[in-house]
Amino acid sequence: MSDRQAATVLREMAAALSTASDTPMLDAEVLLHAACGIDRTMVARGDNLTPTDSEIQALEAMVVRRQQGEPIAYITGHKEFWSLDLELNKATLVPRPETEILVEQVLACIPVETAVDIADLGTGSGAIALALASERPRAHIVATDISPPALAQARANARRLGLATIDFRQGDWLEPLAGMHFDVIASDPPYVGVGDPELETRHTRFEPQQALLAGKDGLAAIRQICAAASAHLKADGVLALKHGPGQQTTVQALLLAAGFDSIVCTRDYAGLPRVTTCRWP
Repeated sequence: MSDRQAATVLREMAAALSTASDTPMLDAEVLLHAACGIDRTMVARGDNLTPTDSEIQALEAMVVRRQQGEPIAYITGHKEFWSLDLELNKATLVPRPETEILVEQVLACIPVETAVDIADLGTGSGAIALALASERPRAHIVATDISPPALAQARANARRLGLATIDFRQGDWLEPLAGMHFDVIASDPPYVGVGDPELETRHTRFEPQQALLAGKDGLAAIRQICAAASAHLKADGVLALKHGPGQQTTVQALLLAAGFDSIVCTRDYAGLPRVTTCRWP
């Protein structure tokens, strides 16, 4: 039977992850909580906590997976986004912090008590749709995704978070929205090109390629959305897109060619241009 205190286990895990992660102690704390229910506060105050043998075995397996580069969110099955605890599966991308900027930009267009129609294209785990639903309870939100397993996960998240009013539909981008018109269309589509070095990172190796890749230059999905979105927007409707940090000029050109105006690009927390919003006149 193990007699190793949680604080000792935590230090050992952090040391084992020191070459596999930029945040080894944080990773160790997350894994310890996932496997044992022991959080950093319990360890810091010196609680006499000893993980069981089975918990130690689970932790060791988790550490190996993390050493191989697997994202923490896939190991634990959870990721926080917009203060919401999302469950993930291997069919969904891990929500990125900069995607919250897209949510911020959409919310800035919608007064709190306004009943509006919103579409979230390529919803994945449901992160964007759920964040918007949590902030704008009167909104009618439709979320699409081509992947049945991703949609199943999004629906499960919506039920668990008490946001089950979202209308989830299977299909490619705007395809399931025939005859529908929206005040806002938002999307975090694939924007990585074939052969992009980003695909070689340890993180993305574990993510669904369908949710990452968008043709040779990474703009195939964005082109499709820019060309088709106007048919589903109300007058003065907003289109909000997340894109790669070097794609803003091309995205702006695509939007101008499609007839959009009021085009604005917002930078992420690292100062990189990542979210473009525009309006349909």
